[in-house]
Amino acid sequence: MDPATLLAWHIAMGADEAIDVDPIDRFTTEVPVATRPLARPASPSKPQTQSGPRRVAAKPVQAVVGAGPEAATKVAAEAKSLDDLKSAMEAFDGGLLKRSAKNTVFADGNPAAPLMIIGEAPGADEDREGKPFVGVSGQLLDKILKAAGFNRQDNAYITNMVPWRPLGNATPDGATIAMCMPFVKRHIELVKPKVILMVGGVSAKALLNTEEGITRLRGKWKDLDISGQKIAALPVYHPAYLLRQPHLKGHAWRDILSAKRKLETL
Repeated sequence: MDPATLLAWHIAMGADEAIDVDPIDRFTTEVPVATRPLARPASPSKPQTQSGPRRVAAKPVQAVVGAGPEAATKVAAEAKSLDDLKSAMEAFDGGLLKRSAKNTVFADGNPAAPLMIIGEAPGADEDREGKPFVGVSGQLLDKILKAAGFNRQDNAYITNMVPWRPLGNATPDGATIAMCMPFVKRHIELVKPKVILMVGGVSAKALLNTEEGITRLRGKWKDLDISGQKIAALPVYHPAYLLRQPHLKGHAWRDILSAKRKLETL
């Protein structure tokens, strides 16, 4: 386990402050046992107090994996508005994944926009600010959108498959995706976009229910069936991937122009 992930795990477990300046390996260091003074005889005029360790009431065990997809389906279905959905997700038991995150990253942009962008999961910057795509990759996404005439204020709405940052920026596993999927589908139902950009392999594979990789899926239009509503959806490269593979930015430019043309025909 790398140091950053180990530190994040300690914070999630509640070890969020040091008790000494220098670290101590308490598995190998012998710590002298403090001697307790002899007990004095109880005074007849004073009641005898109980000695020994203080009793601590046990706390309910919290699930590591969260409430699960069935509970998420029930909660998501009850949301009648985006505000309801946001409140439901903030109150939902997302397990260790949620407890280790600083914020529930819901969405950003104009909910009345015709273009909905669904990414994968928040990173450190997004977790800190509570908004999706605000880090370096988000800045690249904004530049791509702006070049094609889109922006968050007017005609783009952005969210993620998973609203809580995974420890160490790990890829969300199948159980996490299954638990978050009802919220994503309800989110789409409430926004009613005309076009969806599935940004990255996680969102594309989850929404299309396929095991094909993003390199095969990218640039090919699909129809998403969300509660009987057919929505044109396009898998595209994640901007974080484009930062590592800058020679593929041309594909991103063609994809955003394809989305613009699609919107013009709808």
